[in-house]
Amino acid sequence: MPYPSAAVLEPRKSPTQARSTASVDAILKATVQVLLRVGKERLTTTRVAERAGVSVGTLYQYFPNKRALLQAALRRNLEDVGDAVELACKEQEGKTLREMATAVVTSFIDAKMRDPRASIALYSVSSDVDGARIVQQMKIRHSQAIVRMLATSSEPLATDPQLVADMLQGTVGGVIRAILESSAPEKQLDVLREELIVVACAYLDACSARASVQDAGGIGDADEELSTEILDAARKDIAKRLKGAAHG
Repeated sequence: MPYPSAAVLEPRKSPTQARSTASVDAILKATVQVLLRVGKERLTTTRVAERAGVSVGTLYQYFPNKRALLQAALRRNLEDVGDAVELACKEQEGKTLREMATAVVTSFIDAKMRDPRASIALYSVSSDVDGARIVQQMKIRHSQAIVRMLATSSEPLATDPQLVADMLQGTVGGVIRAILESSAPEKQLDVLREELIVVACAYLDACSARASVQDAGGIGDADEELSTEILDAARKDIAKRLKGAAHG
C-alpha cells in the first residue's frame, strides 16, 4: 500500500487568531481521545469533529484527511517533549555534567510518559503518518539544545558535544521505545528513570575523565570504548528489566 505524500498530510492552513488556535487545539486533543477510545481503524474525521465540538467543515479547513489529523497529533506530542527538553537544557547551562545528564533524562522521560496511553497510541500510528521524518526533526532539535547546554558545562568534556548528544538521545530514545512496546509501560517507569540517570551520569563521567587524561598527555582507544560499553551494558540491563516487568 503506497504511503501518502507529505503534501497530503500537511495541514491545509495554520491558525492565525486565538479562536482558530483554540479550534485546532480542541481538534488535536479530540483526535487523541477518539484514537484511544475506538482505535485508528475506526477513527474518522466526523467522530473527531463531534468530540472537538466543531463542524466537519471547520476541521477540514485545517486537516484534509484522517492521516493528516493523526500526523498533527503525533507532531504535537513530540513537540511537547522537545519543549520540555529545551527548557531543561536552558535551565542547566553552567552546571555540572551530572546535573545536565539528570535533567536531560528526567525531562525527556517525564514529558514523553506524562500521558502513557496517549504516547503509546500515537507511537502505534507513527509508521502510518511518516512519523520517522518528524522524529528525525525532533532529534535535531533536541541535539542542538543538548550541545548548547554542554558548551556551558563547568567541567571539561573531551568528547565531541555532538557525539555526546547523539549518544544520550540514542540511549534515552531506545529505552523509551522499549517502554512503549512493553505490555506494562508504567510498571517500572520510576526505576528505569533512575537507571537511565545512572547510565547517563556514568557516560558523562567517562567523557570528563578522558579530558583529564588528555590534559595529562595521553588517551587511548580503551577510554573511548569504555563509554560505549557503559551504554551497551545499560541498554541490555534495562531491556531485561522491561521483559521481567512484562511477565511479572
